[in-house]
Amino acid sequence: MTSFDVAHARLVSAMDSRNWRDDPEDPAKPETVQAMQIALHIPKQPVPSRTEVLEAAAKAGGAVCLDERAGEDGAFAEALAQWYGHRIRKVARRARNKAWSDVQQLPGVTVSDRARAFVPSAVSDVEPAIRKLQIGHTDLEYDEPGPALPDTPVIYVDGSLGMSAGKAAAQVGHGSMMLAAAMSLDEARAWAERDFALSVREVSHADFQEACARPEAVIIRDAGFTEVAPDSATVCALPRAV
Repeated sequence: MTSFDVAHARLVSAMDSRNWRDDPEDPAKPETVQAMQIALHIPKQPVPSRTEVLEAAAKAGGAVCLDERAGEDGAFAEALAQWYGHRIRKVARRARNKAWSDVQQLPGVTVSDRARAFVPSAVSDVEPAIRKLQIGHTDLEYDEPGPALPDTPVIYVDGSLGMSAGKAAAQVGHGSMMLAAAMSLDEARAWAERDFALSVREVSHADFQEACARPEAVIIRDAGFTEVAPDSATVCALPRAV
C-alpha cells in the first residue's frame, strides 16, 4: 500500500466508526478538546471573494487528511489519529501580511495562497504563531460565482443559516473530509490527482434540501457551539453538482 492508500484507509476507518455524541471530550481535560486550525488569507486589499476562500478551505481540509504524511509513521499522522479519536472540530482564523507568512512553515497544507489547514492539536497546545491569528473578523460579502464545475465534487452550504465566512470555511472543510471518506480508494486517488478540484455554492434552503435528499449526499450537522443551533445541517457534499 502507498502512503496515500494508508491515509485514506485511516480516514475511512475513523469516520465509519464514529458516534459523535459519545466523543470523549471533557473540558476539564484540555488534551481531549482537539481541533484542526485553518488559516484564511484575507488581506485588506485586494479582498478575495467569499467563494474563493471557501473553496480553498474545503480543499485544504481534505488535503491534510489525505496527505502522504497522514499515511506514514510520525508526528503528522499521530496528530490526525488523536483528532480522529475525539470530536472533529475545525477553527478558522484570519491571517494577512507577515502573520500569513509566519504560519507557512508549520505542518499543514496550503491551497492557492488562500487557505492553510494545519495538523490538529489540543486547543490548549495550538502553536503560538497560529494562536495569534484572529478567530473573528472573517466576514466576506456574498458573491455570485456562477454554475458549479461539471463532473466535479460540489459542497452546498445552506445560505439561510447566515454563517460567517469563517464558520462556513470550517463547515466546508468538514464536508470535503467526509466526502473523501465516502469515496472508494480509486475515487479518492483520482480526486487527489486533480488537486481536490471542487466547487462551493451557497444556496437557498430549498435548494439545499434538494441536494440533501440525494442518496449520495454527505451531510454535515453542526454541534452548535457557535452561530447555529445544535444538529443544524450546514453543508451537503456531493460527488457532482445537482
